[in-house]
Amino acid sequence: MVSISKKPPSQIRHDASAFSRKGSIVMSEHQQREWKAAWRDDYLKWICGFANAEGGVLEIGRSDAGEPVGVPDAARLLEEIPNKVRDVLGIMVDVNLREEAGKSLLEIVVPAYPSPVSYKGEYHYRSGSTKQELKGLALSRFLLRKQGLHWDGVPLPGLSLDDCLPSALQGFRAKAARSGRVDEAVLHDSDTVLLASLQLEEGQFLKRATALLFGAQPERFVPGAYIKIGFFVTDDDLRYQDEVHGDLFAQVAKTLELLYSKYLKAFIRYDGVQRVERYLFPLQALREALLNAVIHKDYASGIPIQISVYENQIVIWNPGQLPERWTQQQLLAKHPSHPFNPLLASAFFRAGYVEAWGRGIEKILSECRGHDIPPPQFDSSLSGLMLTFQVDQTQAQETTQETTQETTQETTQEISPGTVTGKILALLRQHPVITRRELAARLGLSPDGAKYHLNKLKAAGVIRHVGPTKSGHWEVLK
Repeated sequence: MVSISKKPPSQIRHDASAFSRKGSIVMSEHQQREWKAAWRDDYLKWICGFANAEGGVLEIGRSDAGEPVGVPDAARLLEEIPNKVRDVLGIMVDVNLREEAGKSLLEIVVPAYPSPVSYKGEYHYRSGSTKQELKGLALSRFLLRKQGLHWDGVPLPGLSLDDCLPSALQGFRAKAARSGRVDEAVLHDSDTVLLASLQLEEGQFLKRATALLFGAQPERFVPGAYIKIGFFVTDDDLRYQDEVHGDLFAQVAKTLELLYSKYLKAFIRYDGVQRVERYLFPLQALREALLNAVIHKDYASGIPIQISVYENQIVIWNPGQLPERWTQQQLLAKHPSHPFNPLLASAFFRAGYVEAWGRGIEKILSECRGHDIPPPQFDSSLSGLMLTFQVDQTQAQETTQETTQETTQETTQEISPGTVTGKILALLRQHPVITRRELAARLGLSPDGAKYHLNKLKAAGVIRHVGPTKSGHWEVLK
């Protein structure tokens, strides 16, 4: 539709970006308004960008400073522009002729369109006061959103119930039964009925979320769907690392177990015969941060979640993003639940892992306050979301000293013959020149796992290594 009007200045309608100051009008460009001094056919891209976003107004005949400069051929353009928009973009716009300060201006009013609009095969989008061409993952997300879909809700050809782990499905049933968030009749019905109740199937196809939640090999369908953990002394000094694979419920459990048993330091005291541990970082806050990363990750990126553990900080990064037009301030304030992957979020909610009201960040901040450490730092500027927990360097040093002092007592209590520690000491006594890799193979440990136990024994003063790494030998001191 083309609307042609000629309005005197007194009837000009200005939007929220205009205001009166001593009888003058001050205006600015913003999310829904753009100025151009003269018309060029290339500006069809801007109209495309408005249509794909929230709509807006493209005003022709106004300078970058907002001053009216006029359009000499306004009458001709008034007829041509609507036809070009229709023929190239396939949409209809209103074009108004206005007068201001004796100058003719053209106002092109673009509505927001529910379906994607392309300019010669390109998809443009208005973001803030700029226009960008959507490509790659950004284009995929945009097209899905315009269809009312999310990445995890897309049907996945080739995925069947045979690709799912029976143990993963049964594990979910057990968790959901405890949480009471799934109808009991569904829990006792077939796997097909269970997946349908979780909205994980569409016709004859299962959705992407199914592969992540219950798949025997999720990475066969979703590359990069795993978690990396590393312990760093400095940013370029990685001491040991692990990769955690499997379905998402298993990944969360294994990652937390590794963090608690291998990566996080705790200072230990004994209240009588009772052993009391206090970790440097609040465990519940780390749990919530991990769940947020798993649920909100952009799995289309093909990049794993990465957890970097240092002496006095933990950094959790995932290739996700804030909801559109959200700021970090909105994220840290009370906000509604807005999951990037709604089907994943629903499954974790029904299993009792998370709440449905966007309280994850609130719980993280509360746990940090209760643990007397600063709130974590959020950063969404590095092609993903980064959450950094930090403690004061002095506190970290004091904790390390206290941990070292207590390690001897703790380790001594764990040296019974049947324990891993006891078996390691027995092998070191019998084979002083055994290598760490040989030790790991004998005990069924990973090389990093063997390294962890050896370092723990060395820190406790129970063992030491004499001579070069490859040709030296072990001595058991206690």
